[in-house]
Amino acid sequence: MARKAFAVNDAMRERVRYLAGVGVPQDDIAKIIGCAPKTLRKRFRDDLDRGVAEANATMCGFLFAAAKAGNIPAIIFWLKTRAHWRERVAPDDPTVRTDAESNSPVVLVLPDNGRDPGLTEALRDAQEKYFAGKPRRQPPPLGPELEAGLAQTENIVGALRAGRHHPLAAREGQTAPPAGL
Repeated sequence: MARKAFAVNDAMRERVRYLAGVGVPQDDIAKIIGCAPKTLRKRFRDDLDRGVAEANATMCGFLFAAAKAGNIPAIIFWLKTRAHWRERVAPDDPTVRTDAESNSPVVLVLPDNGRDPGLTEALRDAQEKYFAGKPRRQPPPLGPELEAGLAQTENIVGALRAGRHHPLAAREGQTAPPAGL
């Protein structure tokens, strides 16, 4: 007895287009509509491709609208991916490695395995000698607003660790800040 032919209708095409657009894997779409994955790809190729393209176009529209509205992460993402902008370091920045440093030999720091104390001591001396000549980078200074915020955060964390009442807590005896703070 011959197999019954798989019937395709407009409602099924729309469903496949929607499912492909929201990112459902093709194997799962095939299970949902009741056919083999090979049949799905053969009979619904255009719908699979169109669903993904329509979803991408919709997301691009949302991203563009968010960027136009002033959403900074959306603007940065758009410029990096669509306008091919890249972050570059200024040539006079002292934190940039020079070519001489990038061609310097690699220093490997091995853990003390306790097997050869002489080797361990030699490695430790070499490491101290190597890093003694390296300048340490200092983090950039914080502005007054960030300094005040950091100090307040440290005070809150200290109070919480000590188990004291949090100054921003809503009720007496509550040690954690209210939700959202």
